[in-house]
Amino acid sequence: MRSIIEIAPLQVYYSGLLFTPQSSLIRGGYLTNIPWLTMEPKVADVWSALIQTLEGHTSVVNSAVFSPDGRLVASASSDETVRLWDVSTGKQCGVLEGHTDGVNSAVFSPDGKLVASASYDKTVGLWDTSTGKQCGVLEGHTRDLNSAVFSPDGKLVASASYDSTVRLWDTSTRKQYGVLEGHTSVVNSAVFSPNGKLVASVSWDNTVRLWDTSTGKQYGVLEGHTNWVNSAVFSPDAKLVASASRDKTVRLWDTSAGKQCGLLEGHTGNVTSAVFSPNGKLVASASWDKTVRIWDTSTGKQCGVMEGHTQGVDSAMFSPDGMLVASAARDNTVRLWDASTGKQCGVLEGHTREINSAVFSPNGKLVASASCDNTVGLWDISTVLLLRIPAQYYDASLRRAYYTALPHDYLPATFAGLLSVLSIVPATDGHPVECQ
Repeated sequence: MRSIIEIAPLQVYYSGLLFTPQSSLIRGGYLTNIPWLTMEPKVADVWSALIQTLEGHTSVVNSAVFSPDGRLVASASSDETVRLWDVSTGKQCGVLEGHTDGVNSAVFSPDGKLVASASYDKTVGLWDTSTGKQCGVLEGHTRDLNSAVFSPDGKLVASASYDSTVRLWDTSTRKQYGVLEGHTSVVNSAVFSPNGKLVASVSWDNTVRLWDTSTGKQYGVLEGHTNWVNSAVFSPDAKLVASASRDKTVRLWDTSAGKQCGLLEGHTGNVTSAVFSPNGKLVASASWDKTVRIWDTSTGKQCGVMEGHTQGVDSAMFSPDGMLVASAARDNTVRLWDASTGKQCGVLEGHTREINSAVFSPNGKLVASASCDNTVGLWDISTVLLLRIPAQYYDASLRRAYYTALPHDYLPATFAGLLSVLSIVPATDGHPVECQ
């Protein structure tokens, strides 16, 4: 290859430019008339944000999650496997086999050394991420599992089941630590509080229940929803719980008092999930009414409606810095939104079927999406955000953005937010900034 470039550098250079997207700044700046070219290839208008399609599963991918260091992705599938993927290469680096029915979810331990998987075969599987070998099977549930999650210190796993219970497991001994009984119907999910002292579980019995992890005793029953509860999440300071329900509402609960302290109304369909922003000041909710809504936790007021999806939205997640929201929907897309303005700032297209979940990488630069098309998509969100910078403000030859002149409505949230995502070093003297 090197010899070819040395012999015909201009031809090789132009050949590369020919396949850049029509709106590419590089193409516009450097692709001039080529005398020997009689027909140009058809190319896309813009660069795709899709950098990897992780293929290998033979059935629906129910969830995908990044490892704490962002180097791996674990995907759980109805094909009875969990697969591990190298984020930098897109290559499969482990097939975790052992379940005898579909796998609903997979999560990494806080230190990234283990994966816990929840399956319809009534078990939780524990796996060593360095070897891909199964190192534990947690048995005790009498019906299918919906989810499993590690405690913040990694010492416990909580599993939620169709058998109406949550079970706690000791990860070192692989033994059952406690059975949390009280729900009268299917338990959809269970989550630990940030300090690990409480578990919140949600159920088809229309309640959220709080449990003391040290004793296994019920700490509180949060009643108010009029239809089953899909999910619950603790605020970063553990003072609040937000629950999302089929009754079209999100409710906020005071964990110390066990009382409702907020009713977030506005959705016109089933609310599938609710999440707190990293600073706890906002809640984002996803609904089958095709919208994502942003709420102020201090007032309970709606402060943004994100419209654009053409089918129901199954999940929403804040970026690690809280400036973006990613939503996964049944219209086969993931959409990125400015959390402060509610404006759409990117559409991640490429999947051919519904998307079950979308998550940000720990550094906020990538999104992983799990789809019913049997694949996981890896997306570089900087590609999408760069498209919002007008050509007159960007010097492709120097890879510099003249950010001091950029109109505010081209950027999500603040200049600092975009610059951090794009790894751009801000200037203090009004000169161009450098992209790293």
